[in-house]
Amino acid sequence: MSDDVRLAVSLGLLLILAVAAQSYGRLRLRAAVLTAALRAVVQLAAVGLVIRSVFAAPAASFAVLAVMAAVATRTAARRLAELPGAGRAVVIASLSAAALTLGVLFAVPALPRSPRYLVALGGIVLGGTMTACTLAGRRLLDGLRRRRDEVEAWLALGATPRQAVADIARTAASEALLPALDQTRTVGLVTLPGAFVGALLGGASPLDAARFQLVVLIALLAAETYAAVVLVWLLGAPTQLPALD
Repeated sequence: MSDDVRLAVSLGLLLILAVAAQSYGRLRLRAAVLTAALRAVVQLAAVGLVIRSVFAAPAASFAVLAVMAAVATRTAARRLAELPGAGRAVVIASLSAAALTLGVLFAVPALPRSPRYLVALGGIVLGGTMTACTLAGRRLLDGLRRRRDEVEAWLALGATPRQAVADIARTAASEALLPALDQTRTVGLVTLPGAFVGALLGGASPLDAARFQLVVLIALLAAETYAAVVLVWLLGAPTQLPALD
């Protein structure tokens, strides 16, 4: 049995397990799981071909990052469509966080200034800011709905919209950062993150793999914190409250 066949069989069994668990739990996401898996196969195959070309033509790395940024911001904005102005806020928060984080890392530089590292770390950071914006925005939306009476009371007492929503916005940003904080706190104790494992499998020494993983974790923590704070600030002075469910 070839390596490709063994891989296909293993992934197929894992998908069957996921679908079976969802069926048992009546989660109604079976189609989404299968679609996501199929998209991952197609997209990773395409990305592999594109990135190989990027290494041959370094200037193309910026085009790859632009596509990543467009997809990341569009995905987060779509999930926050119920918040007025969310699309613009996501673009500003996500891209400014990624640009600032990557700028610091490559200005020092903490990593070699090469397309290989720029594309790899850029994709990781953009993915992190997408997640942070999505979580912060959804927590903000939920807070505005659950605590609507409180916000209206503050407004009736003469508070500005930003003052009335300040506590909800702080809570939303804080909760959005919990996954990044937990990942950073437990690295090496609970999980061996992908960057560390990938570097080891690529032939790096354990020390070099740990160094790269540390850069990734701190970069993600900084980028996600910045993105979450900027997003809730931009959306934290609403001119109208979202409709109740």
